[in-house]
Amino acid sequence: MSGVKELIRTEENGTLSFGNYELAEKSKRSDFEFGGDVYKVKTYADITKLEKNGMFLYESVPGTAVRNFHATENGVSFEVEGDKDAQIILGLEEDAEYKIYIHDKNVGTMTTKMGGKLVLSVEVGAADQVPVKVVKL
Repeated sequence: MSGVKELIRTEENGTLSFGNYELAEKSKRSDFEFGGDVYKVKTYADITKLEKNGMFLYESVPGTAVRNFHATENGVSFEVEGDKDAQIILGLEEDAEYKIYIHDKNVGTMTTKMGGKLVLSVEVGAADQVPVKVVKL
């Protein structure tokens, strides 16, 4: 499966999909409105970034495609794909503890510090969608 050709889109289930790791040059889309918020995505082979109302939400190195991204005050869930393993940084609540699930397996808990960033690694392969769920405790 390939990246999201539109760079960012709304899915029928009320989630967002974004990113395209197949692009050789950086592409971006700004002012994408969804659920009363404004999103901006920058993506290509080396990095994918998502902002919501000017605030950091998601970043992966190298670039990825993300499907069914759903963020709430209790956490975030999505499926990620790419052609290489990825380091993912999520913008969450500061000084909060989260339980991390990858491929529906509990891989432990992490606590965010000042800035609310949570960093995790995900093993992905070409055309492989990896479910990720981060739940606030």
